This record gives sequence, C-alpha cells and structure tokens, in this order.
Amino acid sequence: MLLSKEKSGQTAWLMAARSGKVKLLKKLWDWAKEMQLKPEGLMKEMLMSKDKAGQTAFLMATRSGNVKLFETLWDWAKKLQLKPENLKNEMWLSKDNFGQTAWHMAAAGGHVKLLEKLWDFAKNRAHKTRVVKE
Repeated sequence: MLLSKEKSGQTAWLMAARSGKVKLLKKLWDWAKEMQLKPEGLMKEMLMSKDKAGQTAFLMATRSGNVKLFETLWDWAKKLQLKPENLKNEMWLSKDNFGQTAWHMAAAGGHVKLLEKLWDFAKNRAHKTRVVKE
C-alpha cells in the first residue's frame, strides 16, 4: 500500500512530498524502513520515485519552496550513502518530463532561500571535488 500508485503515478510518498508536510513524510520514511526496504529500495522507491510527469519528491520540494523538506530529503539521501556525483545528478540535475530541474522550479517560484540553499550545496560539492594541479 505504501508504494502503490494512483492514476497520475503518485504514491502516498509523493503526495506527502507535494503537501510539504515534513512530519508526514518522516512517518512514511519510518514505515518504509520498518518494511525493511534496503538502501537501494529507499532510494529507488522513495527518494527518486517519479510520478507520470517525471516529478520526484525532491522536485516537488523545490517547486513549493519548502526549504525544510528539501533539507530533510537531502539528509536522507546522504544517509543512504549515495555517491556525491550521483547525488548531484539525481537530485539537483534530475529533470521532469518538461525538462525542468530543481533550479528551474525554485527560480520559477521565486524561492530565493531555496536557490541559495541549492547554490551552497553546489558550491560546497564543487569545492570538495575540485582537483588541484601543481
């Protein structure tokens, strides 16, 4: 039931993300872990699952401008030990069916704080992965 999809391809997880209610999302996350989903399953079936429009929970968080939800999803992805490059590609640069990324959605909604958060993560990631040649 937790992962079943309705007509538009949304699960309870994606609906909770769209609602922006972090407490609700945390409850679903805990239940998924109780179902003993392995880290790969949590990533695929929860964090990176998409509805028919290609929207993930992460994209929904940026569309709504919900910084707390964005940070919570980001922390869970890090705890699942997704490789930094994959994390960037899957979460920051992932596109919906209309070609929109988290950057597009945050900008279109005028969500300055969320854009600043995306920028901070991008800057820190680039700084940590930069190779210095001597």
